[in-house]
Amino acid sequence: MSKKGIVIVCNLDTRGEEILFVKDMIASRGHEAILLDFSMEEPPPFAGDITTEEVARRGGLPIEVVREKYRSDRDTATKNQIAGASAIVDELLQAGRVHGIIGIGGATSTLVSTSIMKRLPFGMPKLMASPMAAHPAYIDKYVGTHDITMHHTVLDIVKMNPLLKAQIINAVGAICGMVEMTLGTEFKFDQPCIAVSSFGFGEMAVQTALGMLEEAGFIPIVCHAQGKGDKAMEEMIRSGAFQGVLDICIGGVMENLFKGNRDPGPERLLAACTKGIPMVLAPCGLDILSYGGRADMLEKTKDRVQYVQDALRVQVRTTAAELCQAADVIAERLNAARGQWTFLVPLQGWSSLDKPGRPIYDPAADAAFVARLKQQLTHPERVKEVDLHLYSAEFARVAVDELIKLFRGGSA
Repeated sequence: MSKKGIVIVCNLDTRGEEILFVKDMIASRGHEAILLDFSMEEPPPFAGDITTEEVARRGGLPIEVVREKYRSDRDTATKNQIAGASAIVDELLQAGRVHGIIGIGGATSTLVSTSIMKRLPFGMPKLMASPMAAHPAYIDKYVGTHDITMHHTVLDIVKMNPLLKAQIINAVGAICGMVEMTLGTEFKFDQPCIAVSSFGFGEMAVQTALGMLEEAGFIPIVCHAQGKGDKAMEEMIRSGAFQGVLDICIGGVMENLFKGNRDPGPERLLAACTKGIPMVLAPCGLDILSYGGRADMLEKTKDRVQYVQDALRVQVRTTAAELCQAADVIAERLNAARGQWTFLVPLQGWSSLDKPGRPIYDPAADAAFVARLKQQLTHPERVKEVDLHLYSAEFARVAVDELIKLFRGGSA
């Protein structure tokens, strides 16, 4: 096993023996443990391999100023240490010394550590061991759309004891296992990559389409359209990771407009439009809003059909008025698209919930969306209605064939 470099991010002014235990365990696996200290409150009892003084200096402030700011302007102090630590870790990465990173600590350490991790490449092992790992108010800020593994220690990282020791050993085992087995951060593709949006109510079409795309010489990469997955897809399209997109599940547009649980933010569809890559879209997910666990929204929509999957997932049928608002947003974005696109409308239903005999079925509302979309588009002829149900292999065939045509330069 080759020696790997693992950065340990911590604040030694409030932790000590726990961090030394982590360092010793990593070293015992034959790896280089690089202790990066970002302490802001007090001088640490011992120095890290990368000292807090160096971190502060690289961030732009002397450590004395950081400590003063920590008491009067903590946000400035924290941002300085994040900037300095990120610059140092980036240099270590460029030098080939970093193969993984682990953060250990409480709320401040979690914020600093995950902020550094977000700047590291996709695929690099990143693990944060923290009692904050499951905090509902902060977890989105810590992880966002990045491949950061959160290890919930339950206990605070203070004063070694048998229960805490068990959690730390698990965390160190996880990061060591990752760096020992990782494929790295360099990914090479010998075929064009196609982003495919997916979630359960469109799964049959998506799963069938994946094999068809592979047969046609593409590499399909599925992004789960649950809010974070489709937001990550937008970011990856913008970075140039994909050469086309089969966007079957675009319900995130609706979720953003009406603040559903699967809200991917306000930029859904924009990346592909801006990059000019070919895209085929379908309306799966526009027929519902996810309001599970939201007593206020469920009460507000109690006069509509509500499909209860389980205690956490409740889907509320969208109205014609809401669909028309979504159509306006989608049309505005497609009108500005630099590349070729097709919007496929399956006339027999948009999801596994949206078919005759199912409670979500509302063909009149669906038709209102299509009419408004065509009305608002500069190229309404690119909306193609097909007498199929979206949740079918037949629809997958039509969608894939359309994307292949656009990819090969055919007109929409």
